[in-house]
Amino acid sequence: MLFLVAALMLLGVALGTVAHVPLPVSLAVAGFIGVWLVVFAVRERHGRRRTTTH
Repeated sequence: MLFLVAALMLLGVALGTVAHVPLPVSLAVAGFIGVWLVVFAVRERHGRRRTTTH
């Protein structure tokens, strides 16, 4: 429950920050986070394939 409260508080801070930042900056940061998540997902997928082939 405490984790949920902390997550909601962080989400509120993030949304408050986005509301005060210009749109091009918000889109650039969103794009960067999206690319970062895709790279992370690809690395995780390739890493799990290597470790499960014993």
